[in-house]
Amino acid sequence: MKILSVNVGLPREVSWQGKFVATGIFKEPVKGPVMLRTLNLDGDRQADLTVHGGVSKAVYAYPSEHYAFWRAEFAAMDLPWGMFGENLTTEGLLEDAVYIGDRFRVGQTELMVTEPRMPCYKLGIKFGRADIIKRFLASRRSGFYFAVAREGMVNAGDALELVGREQQDISVADITCLYAFEKDDVKALRRAIEVDALPENWKGYFQHRLEK
Repeated sequence: MKILSVNVGLPREVSWQGKFVATGIFKEPVKGPVMLRTLNLDGDRQADLTVHGGVSKAVYAYPSEHYAFWRAEFAAMDLPWGMFGENLTTEGLLEDAVYIGDRFRVGQTELMVTEPRMPCYKLGIKFGRADIIKRFLASRRSGFYFAVAREGMVNAGDALELVGREQQDISVADITCLYAFEKDDVKALRRAIEVDALPENWKGYFQHRLEK
């Protein structure tokens, strides 16, 4: 398990459907070590902190293994690392084998898996096509967010070492499945709510679903 690329970018204004919007989804690979802090990497920012960023979504990771699928889907497009707005393009970490609350060490840095990425219209901006949002969710190739448990430097090529797995009840893929595909799985909803590392907004959403 390792990091193939570290990608950062500052928010920019772009034209989309007749208006200007600010987005931080445009990330570019960087060379050399980058400081990873509690809220983001040096040189990286999110444009809309109401839905992006924050402690539980400080770092977005996307498996490099998914790029082959998307390159087949969009053969005419150039899809460099960072295309999905990820900060870390990874190898060896897939959503069905990564569990909410898993802790990984990268050098002196420690990261904790918190939740899958849910696509918004800004992914459509990046790809120049609105249909990517539904296709991204339907593919179940979500990637996932990390919280930063201990700050430190990260670099392309760094190994990711699993150092803690508090619970094995709910994977990243399970959360995506509950959100979009198996919305009425009462047993799984109850299990998800009990996962300590799952952010409170997810727990509240799943609790509401149970009550309905």
